[in-house]
Amino acid sequence: MIRTIETMLSNFEAGKLTRRQLALALATLVAGAQTAPKEKGLRAVSINHVTVKVPDLHRTSKFYQEFFAMPLKQQSATTHILGVGDSFFGIEQGDSKTASVNHYDFGIAGFNADEARAKLKKLNLKFESGNSKESFKFYDPDGFQVQLNAPDYVGHVS
Repeated sequence: MIRTIETMLSNFEAGKLTRRQLALALATLVAGAQTAPKEKGLRAVSINHVTVKVPDLHRTSKFYQEFFAMPLKQQSATTHILGVGDSFFGIEQGDSKTASVNHYDFGIAGFNADEARAKLKKLNLKFESGNSKESFKFYDPDGFQVQLNAPDYVGHVS
């Protein structure tokens, strides 16, 4: 749109458009931009959490609890969820000797799982099977696992 406006101004300055023509063209351009239908996007409003997989769940959890004063919010035999302000940090027991980021999670304004899945289908991106309305994971174009849910999602251990 900026390029179009610059072209119109150049044409006006060169005498190719009258002031009335310029004003009418700018008004039409602005009115068209305001009424053009826009596809509703998924708007990430927070990084809800990051989950890592580690070789020693208890060692890692203890470190983060003590070093960063993160309270243990939920736990199971294989997962600890530590509080970080309004978000959390997930730690899962991994199967290897190497630690890795398992996934990251975005809190989505007005989250609707069905709409999000439909958008992913249009992009031919793979997402986990199931029909949870609360939260689900998918793989981005680079293969990173991403979780989506409402910004107030607090996680669940299994």
